[in-house]
Amino acid sequence: MIFGGMQRSSTIDFPGALACVLFTRGCDLDCFYCHNRELIAGDGDQLAEAAVFSFLEKRRGLLDGVVVSGGEPTLQPDLEEFLRRVRPLGYRVKLDTNGRRPALVERLWGEGLLDYVAVDVKALPADYPAVCGADCFSDVRLTIDTLRSLGAAFEARTTLYPGLDAGALGGLLASFPPLPRWRLNYFHMPGAFRPADETRLRLPALTPQSVGEALPKLLAAQPNLLHGA
Repeated sequence: MIFGGMQRSSTIDFPGALACVLFTRGCDLDCFYCHNRELIAGDGDQLAEAAVFSFLEKRRGLLDGVVVSGGEPTLQPDLEEFLRRVRPLGYRVKLDTNGRRPALVERLWGEGLLDYVAVDVKALPADYPAVCGADCFSDVRLTIDTLRSLGAAFEARTTLYPGLDAGALGGLLASFPPLPRWRLNYFHMPGAFRPADETRLRLPALTPQSVGEALPKLLAAQPNLLHGA
């Protein structure tokens, strides 16, 4: 596994668990608002896998869970092997994914290697190429449909990127059946971005106030919407 960093403790990344967050390197999307742009490339500073397992051994009984995030973890060819090594340590495992590999997610869940999955739903189908550089909404939908059919514990997540208005957000939420959780993440200006994206990044973005004003319609589409600031 190629890791670009680690957050040693988090109370917000894994529902109901005190967890560390492992950030893998490499991503097959290039969202214009990405907050982990330094992880998109597969090369760069790395955290040794041995150091990760040393940390996990020392934190047994202190941490409840491990979040494997990125970047995009499903690009890692040894992800399954890594999860099989984590399991005996007694941690619950959460996977953060962009949803482009539904078959892999299905296999990992079926093998009992995951306890929770967060699937990013970036935008409406027609907006995917402009927002994240790939036309992959159908893969994301299939990942979510698969998790639903498995009875898996999961959530969808959407970052309220600049230019996304309440009407488009409502359309996106309504394009899926009610899900166990759908989490809204409010936009914050990333520290690093492509110069060509600066104009888009400075467009208005939805705020807790504007989401609150649209909340009745949003909740009608997704009753389990999580929308706190």
